Amino acid sequence: MQINILRSNTNTQQTYSLPNKEITLLNALTHIKATQDATLTFTAGCRASVCGTCAVRVNGREELACAYKVKDGDVVEPLNYHPILRDLKVDKNKAKETLLKSTAWLQSFEEASLTHKDEKQTEKQTDCILCDSCYSACPVYAVNPEFLGPFALTRAYRYSTDKREDDAKTIIDTIQSNGVWDCTLCGECTMVCPKGIDPKMDITMLRGVSVQEGYTDPTFATQSFGTPDFGFDPNAGF
Repeated sequence: MQINILRSNTNTQQTYSLPNKEITLLNALTHIKATQDATLTFTAGCRASVCGTCAVRVNGREELACAYKVKDGDVVEPLNYHPILRDLKVDKNKAKETLLKSTAWLQSFEEASLTHKDEKQTEKQTDCILCDSCYSACPVYAVNPEFLGPFALTRAYRYSTDKREDDAKTIIDTIQSNGVWDCTLCGECTMVCPKGIDPKMDITMLRGVSVQEGYTDPTFATQSFGTPDFGFDPNAGF
């Protein structure tokens, strides 16, 4: 069995042979580094899919190396939209800065009694392990590197709906620019989340809250809904 890994020093894929048996990608990378190529660089942590450290792209899709089972011919690359430090190791600092920009934390705490239903409302969002898979899968970053991004907006939703938050409007105000309205709602982030979080739905919910706070989609005014200027007269009949 063989896999191909994108090497940063040459920007080309290098092929490595592996034992023909079921093996996780992380174990495969460890085997390659120990027996074939000590220069291969990657990151790993818990080995149990709870730290998010080992996220990479396999055949164009974001995966946790510790959970993905290798297949013959796999192509392994670093995450998108991250500065590459070496091979599969990337710098995640810029991605984490989106959490600061989104002010996704309790702004003004007040005592509140949480029911089991309240806890369930944002339980899934709390499971985020900051693996950056959704950040890497998001096509908006290809055209707007200032976009807050899926996991920052999911975190914003989690705290803006917390009953203990006495100033949710501050969070909503912060995510209007390069935030909820810039998302294309393509769902790529939802598809690759290893914890089953649905950032697309969280962003949709945030749009609803934004409207309640008096905001609207800034592109709405420029959209055409059919006018005589575009060859359609609503009064002309068919």
